[in-house]
Amino acid sequence: MAIKVYSTPTCKWCNVLKEHLDSNNIKYVDVDVSKDTKGALEMIKKSGQRAVPVIDIDGNIIVGYDKEYIDKLLNAS
Repeated sequence: MAIKVYSTPTCKWCNVLKEHLDSNNIKYVDVDVSKDTKGALEMIKKSGQRAVPVIDIDGNIIVGYDKEYIDKLLNAS
């Protein structure tokens, strides 16, 4: 399962999302879009959004912290 989280260090919901993934021992790649211009452009291309967090779970793009949908996708794999 490939998981990528697009976030910024000051985003409350980004940190909540990463804490949720960490607490469930789920591996992910974190892209800090405040410092990574290429990553920010990739996030915008995937989501059509400039807001964070954005999470990509095997090509399923979620904007914001939608815990139920995230857990559904994680448990489906």
